Amino acid sequence: MCRDGDAGDVPVARDVNLPAVPSRVLGAASARLRRTGYLRKWIVLGTLIGIVAGLGAVVFTTALDWSSRFFLGTLAGYTPPSPFGEGNSFASGAEFAHPWAIPLVVGLGGLIAGILVFSLAPEAEGHGTDAAIAAVHHGPRGIRARVSALKIVASALTIGSGGSGGREGPTAQISAGFGSMLSRWLDLTPADARVAVTVGIGSGIGAIFRAPLGGAILGAEILYRDDVEVEALIPSIVASIVGFAVFGAVEGFSPIFGVLHYTFERPVELLYFAGIGIAAGLVGRLYSRSFYGMARLTKRLPGNRMWKPAIAGLLVGLMALVVPEVLGTGYGWVQAAMGQRLLTLPLWVVLVLPFAKILATSLSIGSGGSGGIFGPGMVIGGFLGAGAWRLLSDLPGVPHSPAPFVVVGMIACFGSIAHAPIAVMLMVAEMTGSLQLLAPAMVAVGLAALVVGDATIYTSQIKNRNESPARGFRSALPLLATLAVSEAMHPPRLVLHADTSVRDGLDELIALGVSGASVRDDQGRFRGMIETERLLAADPAENVGGVCDTLAPTVPIESTLDAVLDILAVDHVARVAVLDADRRIAGIVSASDLIRAYRRSLQGSLERLGSTFRGATLLEEEVSASAQADGMSVSDGAWPPGTVVIAIQRGDERIFPESDTVLVAGDVVSILAPAGKEEQLRRLVAGEPEPEPDEVAGDDALI
Repeated sequence: MCRDGDAGDVPVARDVNLPAVPSRVLGAASARLRRTGYLRKWIVLGTLIGIVAGLGAVVFTTALDWSSRFFLGTLAGYTPPSPFGEGNSFASGAEFAHPWAIPLVVGLGGLIAGILVFSLAPEAEGHGTDAAIAAVHHGPRGIRARVSALKIVASALTIGSGGSGGREGPTAQISAGFGSMLSRWLDLTPADARVAVTVGIGSGIGAIFRAPLGGAILGAEILYRDDVEVEALIPSIVASIVGFAVFGAVEGFSPIFGVLHYTFERPVELLYFAGIGIAAGLVGRLYSRSFYGMARLTKRLPGNRMWKPAIAGLLVGLMALVVPEVLGTGYGWVQAAMGQRLLTLPLWVVLVLPFAKILATSLSIGSGGSGGIFGPGMVIGGFLGAGAWRLLSDLPGVPHSPAPFVVVGMIACFGSIAHAPIAVMLMVAEMTGSLQLLAPAMVAVGLAALVVGDATIYTSQIKNRNESPARGFRSALPLLATLAVSEAMHPPRLVLHADTSVRDGLDELIALGVSGASVRDDQGRFRGMIETERLLAADPAENVGGVCDTLAPTVPIESTLDAVLDILAVDHVARVAVLDADRRIAGIVSASDLIRAYRRSLQGSLERLGSTFRGATLLEEEVSASAQADGMSVSDGAWPPGTVVIAIQRGDERIFPESDTVLVAGDVVSILAPAGKEEQLRRLVAGEPEPEPDEVAGDDALI
């Protein structure tokens, strides 16, 4: 296997080879999928991802149950309450058999989780959903396989010992990691790889919350602050249904919080729900600021990071001696708040609990522990609604049960700060078995979203699809989707056999003056890519096949150049290997190859365009620093009438100008001009001098 590369801000896989499946089989499956229509392809891939999402949710739920029984049950003598769909137990309530053991147990869980995470896979720290969102935008094929396994263990330890966290982060990362791995196995295009990871996020969360429709929408909605990944909707629905079916077959299909019996009949109630929405927006902003503030503070504090979750766990345990509701997921306490048990809790506890849960979650997960922040966000919002009901219950128009306020608080708080209002509304409706609160929830979450603004609990979200690293380039260079990879690729200058020693491989790279090369196996199939820097850092006696990057992105030979651009923009590599149907190296495409092919195609298109206009001429001139065009806008009146500026080449960037685009020296401008205006345009753009009078008049000047 290849060694790990630098993870940077995004988990980058460097340690997983293809499984024990013949590469020929994978190549055939990949080729067949590429020829298959959208719906059929994603029924197959979505089903596979959904199965893993459901099984992953079962495995994590089992691990969390075991962990909770051991740490809190056996060691501390405490059983946290559970919601309706998970037993509806309220055995210990707020009473501890061994109060002194609670801080020690929570700290112990944080200690073990911290050691595992920071010694084996640091990217498994924190909340996995944000890491999965980052992978979608910056490296969908690069989630390391070990992260998913470690996330299960670390999160089960953190939450099971009493740390405040949610279950959705680990399950999202498990299924998102499988989507990433599937993308590598089947050589999916970068666009399909992003969909696969997105589908994994939604199906994992939907499965463990038994909310398939909400989970499907969540995967598409949670990537952006102001947009939706529409390409992922159908695949997410397929995967979420399958994941829900697999998880429900083992754990049951009952809604987590039972069936809420409520009927919206009095419009005056909307005033109360509007107030909850405004308060939820403010609390959501506080949640986000507190969480990331704690994360920054923890990183600045001296000491090894693996010990910090233990210290944070100790503090959470001490807090729990006063407010036991902060321990674990808190779903059982939300269930209690929906019924008459809410009246048995002291009012000060109900009012303080949202802020105590924010602090506990910030300590448990922000310190480097492992777990989700979705679940705690709903608990925070739920108790915000419960507190509002306790304060307002005697006023006219307030529902007789606290459940509507609790549910709307859950939706408004996390739906707004996660910028996923539709998904969270549907999820909570599925978790409570009722659609009656959708209208009040829409009012509340709408106002909460106004209060939240651009603040978000998921820092890896981007504003919209236009700001996606890959889409920005692709929209600016639309012709790439029409150009075959074969039009730009060149033969590889060097292909190393996997058995070549690092010393010999380095010598060959230096002799040819190249910075990298492809690596092949005994059958001539692509094994990976190797760069000079990687060889210099390796043991000279090792083989190239043992240190190469087996996860280097590739494209099939039948691809178009927009797939190559996608890889260059997102993976930040210097070159991309082009593979045939048997995964043999057919060629290499670099950024310069792509630009040359694009310019050739654009030039040909412009020439054909010019030939369609009678009396029109196509010019391509470089803007001179001494020319009038330097600093001139496209809409400037100095252009001869009938002139059209079609494109501007500025370094490696191709610009399709708008009226306010300004030319600068060095730009190469493609112009469609009326016949007879060529010289005038050259003087304007290239700064050529005015012709002398005798040159203009010719022989007539002598008369």
